[in-house]
Amino acid sequence: MTPTRRPAGSALLALAATAVCFAAADTYVVVLALPDIMRGVGLSVEELQRAAPIISAFLLGYVAMLPLIGRIADVRGRPPVLVAGLVVFAFGSLVTALAVDLPMMVTGRFLQGLGGGALVPATLALVADLYPVERRGVPLGVVSAVQELGSVLGPLLGAAVLAVADWRVIFLLNLVVGAVLAVLVHRAAASDAIRWSSSERQPSPRWSSSDHQPSPRWSSSERQRASSRPPDLVGILLLAVTLAAGTLMSARPTAIVTDVEWGRLYVPAAGSSLWTTPLGLLTALAGVLFLAWCWLARRPLVDLRGWAASARQADLTGATYLAVALGGVVLAFATADPKVQVISAQGGWYLLAAAVAALAFAVHLRRAEHPLVPVGALRRTPAWGSVVVSFLVGAALVAALIDIPLFARTTVHSESQLQAALVLVRFLVALPVGAVLGGVLIRRLPAGPVAAVGMACAAVAFWQMSGWDLTTLEHWSANGPLLLGGLGFGLALAPVNAAVLATTDAAVHGLAGAMVVVARMVGMLVGIAALTTIGLRRYYAEQADLPPAREVCDGLTRCDAFTELIRTAGIAQEQAVFSGAAVVALLAAVLAVMLLRGAPTRDVDTREALGALGG
Repeated sequence: MTPTRRPAGSALLALAATAVCFAAADTYVVVLALPDIMRGVGLSVEELQRAAPIISAFLLGYVAMLPLIGRIADVRGRPPVLVAGLVVFAFGSLVTALAVDLPMMVTGRFLQGLGGGALVPATLALVADLYPVERRGVPLGVVSAVQELGSVLGPLLGAAVLAVADWRVIFLLNLVVGAVLAVLVHRAAASDAIRWSSSERQPSPRWSSSDHQPSPRWSSSERQRASSRPPDLVGILLLAVTLAAGTLMSARPTAIVTDVEWGRLYVPAAGSSLWTTPLGLLTALAGVLFLAWCWLARRPLVDLRGWAASARQADLTGATYLAVALGGVVLAFATADPKVQVISAQGGWYLLAAAVAALAFAVHLRRAEHPLVPVGALRRTPAWGSVVVSFLVGAALVAALIDIPLFARTTVHSESQLQAALVLVRFLVALPVGAVLGGVLIRRLPAGPVAAVGMACAAVAFWQMSGWDLTTLEHWSANGPLLLGGLGFGLALAPVNAAVLATTDAAVHGLAGAMVVVARMVGMLVGIAALTTIGLRRYYAEQADLPPAREVCDGLTRCDAFTELIRTAGIAQEQAVFSGAAVVALLAAVLAVMLLRGAPTRDVDTREALGALGG
């Protein structure tokens, strides 16, 4: 028996998966650090609503630009997008760490989301580049697993850093790791002498294991010319000045601030903002000059013109319409308080703008010669079905991510946010296990039934959670639904990704992966809004049936007995949410069987497809 040959680029895939894990951890690490971050940018803990953009900016960067980034990964190649994503993530982490006010913090978080979001579709497409259809299950499962593993490691990493250091260290750590990974990914891609270009290959259902190898695009002479190119000294100097001035502006060393002469660098020319100080103005000027140089120079440090050309080739106009549509959805739901609101106060206007942009996008797709979503890109039923199922997976998953900690706070962990979050960790630890298991199973079983079993497990878990009471989390029996739910959601991840990659042409794998991720994220936003509506209606109905406080408390306006009644109403709200999530998960299971049917994700499926083509 001939041993399976390790494909070229496996080291690159391992690095990409590590980057996905680390970026996913950053999504959750901010939750614990949010109070400290708010104080660091001049907000009090009571101004939680003003701090909402710190979270929503990351989601906006992650979701809104993802289709464009996925398409650029098809046009320009996977490694360049991976490196650029890591660089943008690292730079965003630096901006966040140096933030002196809310606008700077929001800008940094947006850049972090933009860079982190770029990693997922490029990595999924890279799996399709490296492995034939029948062997993608396990690597796709591993990529999904490490992404979910990040959600477990994020809170733990945040807690560990906050125990010994300032919140800014979290983002400085992101900067270091992101920069190191960018260098390693670049070297791994160069050592394999490959620029993955899906346009040179045939649609994946027609590949066999023997002929499925990436096409070299970087010759030795090309690498030698690239390595011998003189460094952009002007660009390096401008970037160094920008970073140095920005660091001094943010750090405000006591020795410099209190010095009679050097302290003038921190005196605002107008108002009280540090950006109007000499150091702030120098930072802004050097940054603008750096960007201008990168646009105008012949061989700049950052090839802005090259990336702009790739964006235009990927359909920048269409991507802008879609970004506005997705951004409107993100802002409408992500800036609302899930405890009391379905959408934010300005949510109606955001959704109106999203609807107009979506209409413009639809018209553009019909008229553009080379649209963002090529005609027929998702024409096969398993392809668009994967997007639908992913949407429902996100809509159900968000109930666990939001309402399990809320239930814990309402019942046994009312005094500790950390302990309530650790209840969710029991759910999250099963997700990576399920993701790998799902990848293993789809090598022998059809993708649809595997995903359906996973979502059916999630539905059963939510149904059990809908019967939880005040003391359930005090017993070990509560771990059963938590672990079953996490395992179920994990099982569904690899089959959905495998199905969309197996039924789309290689030339749009980056876009296809992006659409699945976007659908899941939008599903989470829409899901929390719909489930919150259900929960609030149940809460208000329960509250309307409560006797007046004075009757319960012998004339007093508050007592322990009445508080207990309020808690019971809150539990009823969470039970309603879990019941709604069970229905959504069950719907996802049914549609997975129906829509993912026929996706050639197994070895036998590929042989049958090749036989049909041969016939």
